[in-house]
This record gives sequence, structure tokens and C-alpha cells, in this order.
Amino acid sequence: MSYFDLDDDVIYLNHAAVAPWPLRTAAAVTDFAAENARRGSQHYERWIQTEAGLRHKLQQLVNAASSDEIALLKSTSEGLSKIAWGLRWKSGENVVIPAGEFPSNRIVWQSLSRLGVTTTQVPINGIENPEQTLIDALDEHTRVLSVSSVQYASGLRLDLEKLGTACRRRGILFCVDAIQSIGALRFDVQAMQADFVVADGHKWMLGPEGLALFYCRREHIDKLVLNEFGWHMLQNPGDFDRQDWQPANDARRFECGSPNMLAIHALDASLDVLFDAGMDKVEARVLDNSGRLIEQLLELDGIELLSPRERHRRAGIVTFRRDGVDTEALYRHLQHNGVICALRGGGIRFSPHFYTEAEKISTAIRLVTAFSP
Repeated sequence: MSYFDLDDDVIYLNHAAVAPWPLRTAAAVTDFAAENARRGSQHYERWIQTEAGLRHKLQQLVNAASSDEIALLKSTSEGLSKIAWGLRWKSGENVVIPAGEFPSNRIVWQSLSRLGVTTTQVPINGIENPEQTLIDALDEHTRVLSVSSVQYASGLRLDLEKLGTACRRRGILFCVDAIQSIGALRFDVQAMQADFVVADGHKWMLGPEGLALFYCRREHIDKLVLNEFGWHMLQNPGDFDRQDWQPANDARRFECGSPNMLAIHALDASLDVLFDAGMDKVEARVLDNSGRLIEQLLELDGIELLSPRERHRRAGIVTFRRDGVDTEALYRHLQHNGVICALRGGGIRFSPHFYTEAEKISTAIRLVTAFSP
């Protein structure tokens, strides 16, 4: 079954940035737009059913205990902000993060400095045991360990179960920015004992920008201080005349306003593609493709691999550079020839998904070889 309809001259290796939509996602958006144009919101109750269905699919995707632990937010940054500014801090507490994190998982914690909270950045790239390095940085003042499941520049994958176990033993909250793994790898919030998980839908989940998964473990839902308010986050959101109100008793309390129904229909369709393919097979194909990239790159002279080689350390990201070659010039050459990729971490970042054909990868490697500065 063909899930995508990319033009023949496109080699799409940029799922770690913004993914192309599957055919059924594009169809879902087109159908939703056409219905809205013809009938307006006549069938809004059906739209709400799609919204509820998406929560259940996200619950299954991350193995949450209940869809009550799932909120639909605008972005990873919004979710991390709700956590950072929802916790009740004491001056002198600290947050530990890996060095080199994407700004979303750095700036939000650094913004807490006005409350007397410090952010410790721990170098982990090129270290044999990055998990233990992070664990060793935890102290009696650490309130939160917040990590990206996969580093956006190097593609380093962390052992989240080891980190989650260490946090649970120490009474430290464990927060995961999972944008570079959910949709590419199987993900289990219960096995890793995560307290919070956030991930935008427009990368490996193959959805649109503007809609993100927010997971909050049940025990924390009513403990985070709310800083945004509106009709949708109420326990009785349809009772507009009610004067007394209270927040919803589930994760919907973090959704202050009207849902993004267009994006909901799109992401719902995209997740159907992942479930149809099977996340075990998706993960295997992603790892095979990143391994194929590494193998073919290392056959070339003058390639410096900036990503880990070991399968258990890899996800879908492979970053490299060529000795003696201007990286930006190589990037422009690849883009000009239809290889959609990114400049990250001082190199070229390739990020194929499960459906990426082996021949497309080989063609991209040939273009890397063919470039002459």
C-alpha cells in the first residue's frame, strides 16, 4: 500500500523538521475543508468524536494509562511552558537538562531564573554512558530532569527507562521532549516512568504543525498551577451560562480555548497510517534506514559522522559532514537536487522515515559524493 505521493524528483530526508503529509491526511484535510465550506459546523458533534478518538489513539501510541492523561496543545514549547510555570518552585531548586538541547527544552527552564531556579546543562554527546552522566548531575536540590528522547542535532537516543528509574528513586520529576521519537520509535510512558511527555505532531507523527501531544501523569494533573483559562478547560464546557466553574478533572484542563479541529482531523488520519503500518515495523524500518545511511556514508572518503553508530543509540537522525567541504554549500547542492534535509549541529542532517525507499537513500549518497566545491 502506498501511503505517500511525493514527486519523483523529491528525496525526503527531513522528517526531523517538518514531515510531508500522507495521502489520507491530505484527503482528511480536503474533506474537512469541503464539509465546512458546504455545511459549516452542522456536524460539530461528529468533529468532537474525532477529537475524542485522537486522544485515544495518542494514549495507545505512548501507552498512557488513560486518555484522561492526554491533552491537545499547540506545540511542544507550550506544553513545556505549562509544566515549568505550573510547578510550585522554591528558590534554590534546580533543573537538569542535557547540553545542546533544542531551545524549547532549554529556554523554558532558564526563564525560571527570576524565581531563583537554576538550570544545569550537562554535556552528553560523545560520552560513553550519557545516562549515568545525567544521573550524577542530580542533587538534593534537583526538582526536574528534562531531556529530549533523541537529540535533535546528533540523533543520540537516550535510555529513558534508566533515567526514569533514577528519577523515581530520588523523588525527581522526569520530563521528556519526545518530538524526535514518537512516531518513529515505540514509546511507553509507563515503562520509562515519565511524569510529563510533550511532542509536536508535525515530525515523525506525520501530522500538521500547530497540534501537540501533552501527557501528564494522573497524579500531577491537579497539582500543576493553571496560568491560562477559557471555556474549553472547564468541567462543564458546554454550560455557557454557568457562573460557578471549576477546571476539568482530566488533562483537558490544560486546553484553555477552542480545539484546532482542522489539525485534529489531520493528525487523526496520520496516526491511522502509523497504526496501519504497525509501530513495531515502523521502528524497525526507521532504524534500518538510519543504519543504511550510516553504512553508505562511511564507505565514502572524508566523511565525519556526527551521529552514533550503535543501533540502540540511534533513531531516525543521521548527521555528518565532509572534510574540506563547505557544509552550507553541500546543503544547497542537495536541496537544489531535490534532497530535502537540514543544517543542524555543524553538519548535514538526514532523517528518513519508515516508508523511505532504499534507492532514494542511495541516490542521496551519490549526490553527496558528486558534489565538488
